[in-house]
Amino acid sequence: MARETILVVEDEDDIAELIRYNLQTENYTVVVAESGEKGLQAAQTSPPDLLLLDLMLPGMDGLEVCRALKADRNTASIPIIMVSARGAESDVVAGLELGAEDYVTKPFSTRVLIARVRTTLRRRNRRVPDEDEPIRIHDIEIHPGRQQVRADGADVALTNTEFRILHFLARRPGWVFTRYQIVDGIRGENYPVTERSVDVQVVALRRKLGGFGGLIETVRGVGYRLKE
Repeated sequence: MARETILVVEDEDDIAELIRYNLQTENYTVVVAESGEKGLQAAQTSPPDLLLLDLMLPGMDGLEVCRALKADRNTASIPIIMVSARGAESDVVAGLELGAEDYVTKPFSTRVLIARVRTTLRRRNRRVPDEDEPIRIHDIEIHPGRQQVRADGADVALTNTEFRILHFLARRPGWVFTRYQIVDGIRGENYPVTERSVDVQVVALRRKLGGFGGLIETVRGVGYRLKE
C-alpha cells in the first residue's frame, strides 16, 4: 500500500525537522517547503494527501497559500491543517473560513498533531453523503427527502432551519464549522439566517434532540461540530 504524502510548509528548521521525524516514524512520506511560495509550487506540481501549513511565513503567508490552493480546482480538495503560534480566535476563524480542515497552535504536542493528521486523512477518505441521501449516525436517522428526523426510533419535530443545520453538520461529522460556514451552507437565495441566529437555532435543536443534543459540540470562539 502506497504511503500517504504530507507536505509541511514551515520556515523554522527545528520545527520542520521535528514534524518530519515524527511523521516519518508513523510511516508517512514527508516533503518540506520553507516558504509560502515554495509550498504553493510544491502543492501545485505534485498535490499531497495533506498539507501542514504555518501561517507566519516569509513572503507569501499561510493564509495567502490556503486561499490560492482552495481557489484552484486542481488543489482545492487537499486537506489543510494550519499550524501557527497565532492562536487568537480571529486567526482560527480566518483559517477555517478559507477552507482549512483544522488548526493547531504552537507549541504543540507531537502526539496531538499526529492524531489530528490521522483524523483529517480518515475524513478525506470518507465519502460525503449526497444532499438527498438518508444519514444514520449515533442512532439518529435523518431523511432529507421527507425532512424527517428520528432519534432512537422516536420522531423529532424540527423547524426547516433546525433540520438544515443538523443535516449540514451530520454530512461531515467531526468537522468544525464556523457560524458563517453554517449560514453559507444551509441558506438558499434570500434564506433568513444570520451568524447570530445560528446560536439560537442550535440551542433549540439540542433541546429537541433531548439526550442526543450533546452530540452537537460547541468549539469555543469558532463554531460547532457534530461529534464523530
